[in-house]
Amino acid sequence: MSKQGMTGRWQIVAWEQVYDDGRRTYPMGQQVEGFIQYDPDGRMMCMLCRGDRQNFTTGGQWNASEQEKAQAYSSMLAYAGTYSVAGDTVSHNVELSAFPNWKGGTQKRRIETMEAGQLVLAARLEEGTSEARTARLAWKRA
Repeated sequence: MSKQGMTGRWQIVAWEQVYDDGRRTYPMGQQVEGFIQYDPDGRMMCMLCRGDRQNFTTGGQWNASEQEKAQAYSSMLAYAGTYSVAGDTVSHNVELSAFPNWKGGTQKRRIETMEAGQLVLAARLEEGTSEARTARLAWKRA
């Protein structure tokens, strides 16, 4: 796998999480929208959201109800930083994130497929707990 092969914009096709106990979930629903972009200079950004996000009705970006703001946060994931590729792993070094706990950390993804305009990235989450699962995100060249 090479950094050069990843360069460009990839459109999300599907995001599913398969739990070790067999459960299957779709964190942003089955109509997920968004992209991940890998630039030649080593920068990356990822933005994902539910396809059925609702507009605010109680106010604007800053003064809407707490419920609407929480719903907006729960229906979108965004982060950016730098990336590197080593073997079958891409490491996202997070500089900014809607989820503050990721800032300054590294999100590692195993490259399962990178061929014919398709990219599949996987990550193991909460290993060793009852919530252990594999998150799998499928992308196509934009």
